Amino acid sequence: MRLENRQPERRWWPESVRTFRRDARAATVVEFALVIAPLIALLLAILETSLVYFSQEGLETTAEAAGRLVMTGQAQSAGWSASQFQTQVCNTLPPYMSCSQLMIDVQSSSSFNNANIGMPTITYNSNNGAVSNAWQYNVGAAGAIVVVRLMYIWPVPTGPLGFSLANTSNGRRVLMATSVTKTEPYS
Repeated sequence: MRLENRQPERRWWPESVRTFRRDARAATVVEFALVIAPLIALLLAILETSLVYFSQEGLETTAEAAGRLVMTGQAQSAGWSASQFQTQVCNTLPPYMSCSQLMIDVQSSSSFNNANIGMPTITYNSNNGAVSNAWQYNVGAAGAIVVVRLMYIWPVPTGPLGFSLANTSNGRRVLMATSVTKTEPYS
């Protein structure tokens, strides 16, 4: 019988990989790897959604305060300009929101049925991407019906798996809060 001079079998996998393949616990690691990515994506989507709702609620609170300034006649009797009114409104804005992203539209209406409470179309300057809308500031006379609309440009990142809460073409979300009031007679 002749013995052949054979080379030892070449091993493609290092010892640690072969051990890992034989270990029954490896299935748990593989299953966890399959589940962790969708779980993290879901958690990030929940976080992003909750931040948008939290910011919307902060804007709603600010709209109530702005409506109160008009309803009680403070804005009218003080003779505030649009920029002075914005300064007063920005004082009630939550600290995590920037006044530079806030847009205020104040309109007087003859009746509640004629009040414009819809979402306006936001237009952007093609040169710098800034909002180019011209907002009204008409606080009305005593007894007038006044609509205060606050709009805020909220940056929203694109989440995992393409999840996005953006409602504008530039990848941001316009939050809007409205307060409709009838001004008090004031002296």
